[in-house]
Amino acid sequence: MVTIYNYQQFRHISAPGWQLGWTWAKKEVIWSMVGAQTTEQGDCSKFKTNPPHCCKRDPTVIDLLPGTPYKDQVGNCCKGGVISTFNQDPANAASSFQISVGLSGTTNKTVKLPRNFTLKTPGPGYTCGRATVVRPTKFLIGDGRRTTQALMTWNVTCTYSQFLAQKTPTCCVALSSFYNNTIVGCPTCSCGCQNNNTHPGSCVNPNSPYLQSAIDGPGKYTGQPLVQCTSHMCPVKVHWHVKLNYKDYWRVKVTITNFNYRMNYTDWNLVVQHPNFNNITKLFSFNYKPLSPYGGRINDSAMFWGMKFYNDLLNQAGPFGNAQTEILLQKDPETFTFEKGWAFPRRVYFNGDNCVMPPPDAYPWLPNASPPMKQPWTLELLVFWTALAALLAYYV
Repeated sequence: MVTIYNYQQFRHISAPGWQLGWTWAKKEVIWSMVGAQTTEQGDCSKFKTNPPHCCKRDPTVIDLLPGTPYKDQVGNCCKGGVISTFNQDPANAASSFQISVGLSGTTNKTVKLPRNFTLKTPGPGYTCGRATVVRPTKFLIGDGRRTTQALMTWNVTCTYSQFLAQKTPTCCVALSSFYNNTIVGCPTCSCGCQNNNTHPGSCVNPNSPYLQSAIDGPGKYTGQPLVQCTSHMCPVKVHWHVKLNYKDYWRVKVTITNFNYRMNYTDWNLVVQHPNFNNITKLFSFNYKPLSPYGGRINDSAMFWGMKFYNDLLNQAGPFGNAQTEILLQKDPETFTFEKGWAFPRRVYFNGDNCVMPPPDAYPWLPNASPPMKQPWTLELLVFWTALAALLAYYV
């Protein structure tokens, strides 16, 4: 039994799902699988009857799709390779499958651990360590009063790197406010630049007659993004707008826009860092959970995600490719201010990836306050001499 646990708080594995690979230590084969399948069978010519499911020395395993017949399922399988985050949906933060291995030995002395584990989602990003033997897993059976023990259990830990996952960022942030007419858009070329001359098809215009053929073209099933032609060239844009100011509260509108024509972001999430998040009073149309990365001493990070069957699916680029919320926050007299960009977030993450922020000197600041007008002293002197002249004329 193989189980993949996602212990990350706000990075899930989205469609088209995970791919798990390894290299056998000897000449093992996979006779059968339940809950998953390998992408290739390999050369099984030496087996004359009933060939194994896979004979490759380095198999690649993928999850089965929803709707798989029950006889081919095990618990936590058949989700198309999608694994939710531990914070967002702990019940679906694991994926399992079962394999029957041949030519491997029958005891924990003869079974050798596989090597070179890889986890793709489906692209790179995860680096896996070597398998480590741990305490054998125990199982409760029957009425829960008897425990059985596995012959052998090993763990493999895989860590994620955004720099390995893609060469460019995947999201950017735009800023605006009610007190400034300037809309600070995503920095130019945040996620790459338009280069249709050297790399045709790197982006597509929404009014192009070839839009559908580009969507169905090469890369459709690999998760390779096809973005709308913009100045920032990001698949996702997050717009933070300081909307209203009350006596004791202030309101923010957040809009997430999908510019990727090949991706519906299922169970997406947004993580924002802001110093006033310990005073969130009301949230509309999104779910919310505070994060405490500093051990509970500081509450300045929050995770947002969509409501089930309402806006948990961020549609691909187009008129419906956005999700919006408004956040009402209470003012803290000791820290609250609109000055010097304080009302804007420090960091923004979409699906666990760090988004490109505008430079701090471009933030929409408060308009400069005009100093109180003072009458020039020459005017006062002029009024004094005018009054004195009039007085002298009266006596004369």
